[in-house]
Amino acid sequence: MRTIDNIPTGWYVNGVATPTAKDKLLNASLSLIREQGFAATTVDDLCARAGVTKGAFFHHFDSKDALGVAAVEHWARTTDALFLAAHYHQAGDGLGRVRAYLALRKSLIRGDIPEFTCVAGTLVQETYASHPAIRAACADSIFGHAATLVDDFAAAIEERGVQGQVTAESLARHTQCVVQGAFILAKASGQPQLAVESIEHLERYIELLFNGEARPRSPKPRRSP
Repeated sequence: MRTIDNIPTGWYVNGVATPTAKDKLLNASLSLIREQGFAATTVDDLCARAGVTKGAFFHHFDSKDALGVAAVEHWARTTDALFLAAHYHQAGDGLGRVRAYLALRKSLIRGDIPEFTCVAGTLVQETYASHPAIRAACADSIFGHAATLVDDFAAAIEERGVQGQVTAESLARHTQCVVQGAFILAKASGQPQLAVESIEHLERYIELLFNGEARPRSPKPRRSP
């Protein structure tokens, strides 16, 4: 059985043996939205990619906006299940799980850019001001995924005795900020390696924070001229 550890995000599909027309439309939306954006994706595009009729589309969705909300929810369900089955949960300590999670995120950055980028992140950038229902679905997806990391960060904070205003919740959100920003850099440059580089900087920050090396250092005294 495939798990998230050995497939790129562009292969996320509904795992039913015989997908329905609705399944096909939802799976088609995950690809098309990342390839060309929500506004540029038409109902005709979705039906052609899914191999279904327009009648089938409107049987399941009242509008393209309704499809947008359902697509994000489908993305969240599918990716949540795959991350839940991932091997990083097997690490014996909180920091180990965080390290393994970030290593997994890096490993998924491969193939063409639409294959590894995030449906929720792509959609919210385009629709946050004009489609409130889609924005809300994207928020649920992004913040919901961040919430799955809170317990691991909390364990790492306790295990390593991290002091100050750092919270597990803020670290989990920051992780998603870096991941989503990494995808933007890859899109803007056409270079997936820039996304990997961003996550590697986050890995360095995590090591500094949890190994006690990130505390401010006293400035060295200047030498007299």
